[in-house]
Parts: sequence; C-alpha cells; structure tokens
Amino acid sequence: MSSPQGFLAWCRRLLIGAPRDIADRSIFHRLALVPLLAWIGLGSDALSSCAYGPEEAFKFLKGAEYLAVPLAAATALTVCLLAAAYSALVESFPFGGGYGVATRMLGRHSGLVAGSALILDYVFTIAISLAAAAAALLSLLPSDLAYLKVPISIGGILLLTVLNLRGVREPVYVLAPAFILFLIVHALLIGAGIILQVPHAPEVARQIGAGFSDGWAALGAIGMLTLFIGAFVIGGGTYTGIEAVSNGLPLLREPKVANAKRTLMYIAISLATCAAGLIVCYLLWGIRPVEGKTMNASLAEAVFAGWPGGTALVWCAMLSAAALLIAAAQAGFVGGPRVVANMAVDGWMPRKYAALSERLTTGNAVLVMAFGAALAVLVTWASIESLVIIYAISVFLTFFLSMLGMLRYWVRVKRGEPKRRRRIILFASATLVCGVVLAHACITHLHDGALLAAAAIGVVAIGGWLINAHYRSVTMGLLKLYRQLEDIPVASTVDPGPVDARKPVAAILVSGYNGIGIHTVLNALRAFPGHFSGVVFISVGVIDSGSFKGEDAVAELERKVAGDLGRYVQLARSQGLPATSRMAMGTDVVDEAEGLCLAVAQDYPRATFFAGKVVFRRETWYHRWLHNDAALALLRRLQLAGRVVVVLPARIN
Repeated sequence: MSSPQGFLAWCRRLLIGAPRDIADRSIFHRLALVPLLAWIGLGSDALSSCAYGPEEAFKFLKGAEYLAVPLAAATALTVCLLAAAYSALVESFPFGGGYGVATRMLGRHSGLVAGSALILDYVFTIAISLAAAAAALLSLLPSDLAYLKVPISIGGILLLTVLNLRGVREPVYVLAPAFILFLIVHALLIGAGIILQVPHAPEVARQIGAGFSDGWAALGAIGMLTLFIGAFVIGGGTYTGIEAVSNGLPLLREPKVANAKRTLMYIAISLATCAAGLIVCYLLWGIRPVEGKTMNASLAEAVFAGWPGGTALVWCAMLSAAALLIAAAQAGFVGGPRVVANMAVDGWMPRKYAALSERLTTGNAVLVMAFGAALAVLVTWASIESLVIIYAISVFLTFFLSMLGMLRYWVRVKRGEPKRRRRIILFASATLVCGVVLAHACITHLHDGALLAAAAIGVVAIGGWLINAHYRSVTMGLLKLYRQLEDIPVASTVDPGPVDARKPVAAILVSGYNGIGIHTVLNALRAFPGHFSGVVFISVGVIDSGSFKGEDAVAELERKVAGDLGRYVQLARSQGLPATSRMAMGTDVVDEAEGLCLAVAQDYPRATFFAGKVVFRRETWYHRWLHNDAALALLRRLQLAGRVVVVLPARIN
C-alpha cells in the first residue's frame, strides 16, 4: 500500500501534471503562444468585457438613450486609440508593459503605483469576469436561483487556479472553442440585430433627434456632456484587456513584437465592433434592464424570437459569453502572476513570488491572484455594479501612468526621428482620455468604489514599499559587513591537485560569487583548521521569472553559475586546498541542492556540508515570510539522509 505522501504526490501530478524539462531548449517554443492563441488567451479579457461593459454604460443613460450612438462611436474610437498606443508601446519596450514603462520613464515609485494598480486590475479581471459569467448562466435559469452567483464565482476561481498551476497553454486550449463560438454567435446577433431594424431606422432617427432637442432644453450642453462622460466612464471596463498583450509579451512566440502587434489588431477589431454594435442594438431594439437577466440575454431573446432554433441560439449566446468570461478570468491568471513576479524580481514583492514551479509557472503568484479574486467576490458579494467602479479606476490608473510614461519617452526623443511627432500626438491623446476617465471616476464615484479602490491600491503600494525598504536595508547591511571580502586575492601559482575522495572534504553550498559566499567559505575552513584536505563547491542555478525570458536563458544562467564556481575554486586553491565544483539547474533550489549533495556524498563519503544563512538578531514573522529557509530545509533533508550539515550564520542587526 502506498504511503500518504505518495498518494498526495500522485493526486498533485494528476491535477497539475508532470514536471517540465528546463534543459529542453524547445520548451520555450512549445510554451509560447502564436497570435491566434494569444488573441484567445490574452484578448479574451478585452472581448469578454462586452458581456458587462456596454450594458453598464447603456444603463447609465437611463432616460437619455439618444446618446447611445455617440457613446458607441466613442467606445470604438477609444478601443482603437488604446490598441494603437499599446502597439507602439511594445515597439519601444518589448518586455516592459505598463509597469516597466512607468518604472523606467516616471521613476521607481511611479512604477510601484502602476504595478500595484495593475495587480488589482488583474485581480478584479478575475472577479468581475467570473461574476458576470455566473450572471450570464443564471439569466437562463429561474430568478430564485440568483443566490448561486457567489458559489459559482468561487468555483470558477478554484477551477482556473488548478488549470494555471498546470501551465499557460492548457487553459487556452480548453477555452478556445468557447471563444470561437462567442465570435460566431455574437456576430450573428449584432448583424441580425442591425439588419432587421433597418426598416425602422427613420423612426429611430427621429426619436434620437427629438431626444437631443429635449435633452438640450432640459440639461444644456454641460449637462449632456456630463451625462455622456459618466456613461463612458462606467463602461470603462470595456477597454480592459488591451494592456494584457504588453504584459504577457514573453508568452508570445518569436518574433514577439510583430506577433504582439498582430494580436492587438485582432483585439481592437473584434472589441470595437462587438462593444459598439451591442450599444447600437440596445437602442434599436429598445432593450432595458430586467431583474435577474442581462441585457445581452434580453437582446438575444428579442432578435432570435421566431427563428428556427431561436431558443438554442439564445442559450449558445449566453453559454459562450459565460465561457468567454471564464477565459477572461484566465487572462487575469496569465498576466497578473507575471506582474507579481516582475515586481518580486525588483524587490517590491516577496522574492519567493518570482519562483517558478516544476511546471514552469509562477505558482506562488497564481495563488496570490486566486486569493485576491476570491476576497473581492466575497466582499462585494459578486455585485458587478460594485466591482466595475473599482475595476475601472485600477485599469485607468495603469493606462494613465503607462501613456504618460510613453509620452515623456517620445518628448525626450531627439528631433528628426520620423515617428516622433505622430507618437507624441498618439500618446498625448491617450493620456488625455485616460486622465479624464480616471478623474471623473474618482470624483463622481467617491463613495461608490473610488475610496475602496484607492485604499486597495494604497495597501498594495505601501506594502511593496515596506518590503523593498527591508530588502534594501538587508542588502546594505550585508555589503557593509562583507564587501572587504570580495577584494581577497585569489591568484594561485601552485595547483594543489585533485580532491582526495578518501579524506575529509568540505562541501560548501554557494549562490553567486559575493561577500556572503566568501564569508561562508572562510568560516568553514576557520572552524575546522587543518581538518579538510579539499573543497567541493555546490551551486544551483535557479530559473525564476527574472531569468525565464527565452531559449537562451538557461544557457546564459548556466554560464554565469559556472563562472562563479570557477572563482570559488580559485579562492580555495589560493588557500592551498584542492577544489572542484558541482552545479545543477532547476526551479526549486532545495530539491536540486539535495540531489547534488547526495551525489557528492557518494563520491566523497567523508564530506561535511556547509551552507550560509542570513540571520537576524530579532527575527520576526515577516523575516520568515520575506526570506526563504532553503538552508534549514536542506539541513533537515540531509540530516534525514544521515549526512553532517553545518549552517553558518551571516548576522544582520
């Protein structure tokens, strides 16, 4: 009978899959997405917003539906403007995204704010998409089942968490049929909805004209403009997802920039057509909100009424919308963890969130996104009206900082650059639009979600600042203590020869050639003077989000690790000791180090293992959270294997 640990490992493999081989150079190609799959995996976030964005905008026009036509036009133009802006962004910052652009062009702290807003953008992408998916499904069922909205949303989060722990392409393949079905059914819905109302177009035009006249008399130009901007802002969720391509660029297949621009073109055309078409159809068919039913469901029932298989078409429209919304939530699981991991690499988030799992996914960051989305669903009770305000503010804060950063970039470009004037106009326009939407949302919805959005962004940003301050203080403390060690001469005129496996050997684990590693080496030799006849250096090259960038990433990291080990070998030889080294590459430092140590123990039976660990005089819970316990975890494993392990401290006050 298998052990409980074996059964749990079997279940984990069944759900998440077998580990991937990082030594396989083709794995980057096989994990990457072509534009069509990127359109599905990343663009579904944008297209799925048609399930709630146009509806929320149109509902805001209550009593002023005559503004629907200019609203539809403004929506389509904004989509095209933002898509063009992000297409130009990826040319200049291929691996930047909104967070990278804000960091480089506006400063580290602006980048922190942009990254914090972007994380919440993806968290609320997951939350609002699954809440809207639940609403679409429940539109087909009796209204007394509305209480299932929250459980369905939480269930969707759990399902996507498992899929994303398996890898990026798996959920994209699973959701591709739903994406295609959504396109077909909604193209039919919008096309038929407009064509069937052509005979009534003159009457609708007269109603719009009369509405404008009455609105001008009742509200005036300022009032009508305010109402129009309010509807435009409420529909801000429609424009989300466009930035996902720039943030997910490393996931695309080469040539990445060309494929990203093609993906953005697909997104812009499909989103602008669908969002504007739905708003026009609401107006043409006189669709109004109905309790327990989405406006898209009401539109589908009206358009397909009397058609052969009309009921089936309505069900296809709602089911495909629900499935696409799940795909949009998937886009949040694709882009969000990458932002968390990139911020972890820069020290704004715990470093462990940059680590890749054995399936080459940012598993820790995936769990962070899942927890945040579940919390958002529970706090708002899956209310789309509440989520959409917070969502729009986080989205347009990211847009605004990204566009402002790109505007500054092109203003600083020297005169004579062929694209300079066009790019300045493009990014100035995008900055203005995003700034207006952001300011209006914050002012008019101060108590409807703006304060909550500001508080959430502030909590993430302040937390990131505190984490970064801690890492910087630790780094400076270590540099102050051990900087002088890096100047120790390592030249050796005499080769001590090979390491004798029959005699006592010091097996020292190191990570990079730095003061801490040198301190560990010298302390190990000082603690046992004259005892060891040789040294074996052990190092693991850890593949994380900061190094997982392309087909040459593993080879480059391997060369760096080998170079650092060579310097340690020279250091030991300069002390008159024979030395050699062992190395491995992997995503889990403890697993790989354990395998190396056990292999060294077989070759050198009298080896004593040494590892260094940063220790604090007053250790707290956040020290354990922010710093990995790789040395202690390895100590426990090797002791269970019967090996002698010594952990040497690097003390920080």
